[in-house]
Amino acid sequence: MKKTFQKYLLPGFVFQSIVVGGGYGTGRELVQFFLTKGPLGGYGGMLVATLIWGLILALGFEMARSSRHFDYRTFTKALLGRAWVGFEALYVASTILTIAIVGSASGELSAEMFGAAPIVGTLVAVAAVAFFAFWGSALIERFFAFWSFALYAVYLIMIALVAPRFGDVIAHNAAITVPGAPWLLGGLEYAAYNLAALPAMLFVARHLETRRDAVIAGFMAGLIAMFPGALIYTALLAFYPSILEQSIPANFVLGELDSPAFQLFFQLVLFGTFIETGTGMIHGFNERVAGLLSERGQTLTHWRRLAIAAGLLVASVWLADRFGLIALIERGYGVITYGYWLLFLLPILVVGLRKMLRPA
Repeated sequence: MKKTFQKYLLPGFVFQSIVVGGGYGTGRELVQFFLTKGPLGGYGGMLVATLIWGLILALGFEMARSSRHFDYRTFTKALLGRAWVGFEALYVASTILTIAIVGSASGELSAEMFGAAPIVGTLVAVAAVAFFAFWGSALIERFFAFWSFALYAVYLIMIALVAPRFGDVIAHNAAITVPGAPWLLGGLEYAAYNLAALPAMLFVARHLETRRDAVIAGFMAGLIAMFPGALIYTALLAFYPSILEQSIPANFVLGELDSPAFQLFFQLVLFGTFIETGTGMIHGFNERVAGLLSERGQTLTHWRRLAIAAGLLVASVWLADRFGLIALIERGYGVITYGYWLLFLLPILVVGLRKMLRPA
């Protein structure tokens, strides 16, 4: 049973844990990439993103499994040749941006929960990220799996509370279309940016034994990661179009439900997802350094892991404090998204599909 969980479900929970974080968990990314394309078009974009996630993750897992490349440095060197340096710069920029979004969301959430200065919530979140980065893979895998179940529970409770009160409004709004809205492009962009999580989670491919395992794990991961998003997206429709202007849309919905106890529970779980996302991105970079040191007969100690995390976190905290959540999502994603398509996703599609067509 444990082996089955590690092969088919753990990759999905790890991917979900990294993806959900600062923008997805708050509902802000779902608004930005999907709901702005119209409620019905947003569902289409989410389907596109889920299918792309499943395909790319399946190909990536199989390439990592068959070549035994479980950190992104060795993986991208084998995939891209000399162009791996460009991906390296892209990944570091993406990591800093993602953690900045997580830190900004943490600050805004703590301000709403306790009235504290936003920088307080940001610092608490980055301190927790540093703690998990210090201890490494085993603790991170356990934390990600446990918190994913908590996230599913809280989103299911949310939709159960929203549906009876606003079901008719949701059903009406879900059918609204915006003529000419680029929902397909929204799905492509969202899928590409969030597949930045793949290099950070290659360590889970160690559990995969066959090509079949990799394919099942990849498509299961796409479904596991998007299902909570579909739940919260549906809840947001109850307040369309006014929800488009909210910095933390999920928190706005909770306020409308007038359930302080559940709102606090949701916010605590959401805060944990912020920590997961930052941890996943930094852990991916640490695994890259660990692979390099291993080739040189050295090890990445806990203190070295912490030092690397601290450097990335300092840059991220500055960005979060300087620009804020909405500006980071709107301005930061574009260039990085297309960079991932060029330097990572298209090569995986070409090379991965070619390998998949060969006998296992």
